[in-house]
Formats: sequence, structure tokens, C-alpha cells
Amino acid sequence: MPRARSWLKDGLNAVLLAHEGVEPVGFRALYQRYALYTEGAYGTIPEFYVRSAHRSNGIGTALLSEAKRVRLAKGWRGLEVTTPPLPQLERTLAFYQREGFSISGRRKLKIE
Repeated sequence: MPRARSWLKDGLNAVLLAHEGVEPVGFRALYQRYALYTEGAYGTIPEFYVRSAHRSNGIGTALLSEAKRVRLAKGWRGLEVTTPPLPQLERTLAFYQREGFSISGRRKLKIE
């Protein structure tokens, strides 16, 4: 928790929690980045999750709509999200495409 709190303090990171009553049902993280290819600041969604029992009820769409609103308010050039090219994530990819995202051709690689 201390790490997450420190990330939120700088104002560049934001987490939005969706809930029904007191039960959390989904969340979306969002932070600002810079890159030459975007010609300035843009937003990245590193984590996005809606509990399976609550999917297809508009929660994900509402969480993304708020990310789009933040993008416009901050003047970001765009939003990026990474979905690995796995067969079990085809539904997730289709969701993002319905929400206006397009495949950019990049792949996410990491080293630990």
C-alpha cells in the first residue's frame, strides 16, 4: 500500500474504483507518459479489471469513458493499453476495439 500511495501523490497516476454498494467490482489505473512518437504526453492504462460476474454490464465502458475524459482534460495526445495476443484475451481485445482503440503493431517485452 505505501508504494501505491506514493504513486498517487505525484498527480501523474490515478486509480478509479468501480463498486456496487461497498463491494469493489472493477478498477482502472492510469498514468502519464511522454514519448517522441506521440509528440508529447499521453496516458497509459497499465491495469484494468472487472470481476467476471460484473462484466458486460457497462462497468468497463464507464471506467474507460473516465480515462478518455482525463485524456481530454490533460491534453494528452492519446491513450495506450496493452493486451497480449493470447487466444483467451480475444474478448478483451474486441472490447477495446469497440471502445475506439486500434492495434498499433507494437509488442510488449520485458526482462526481470
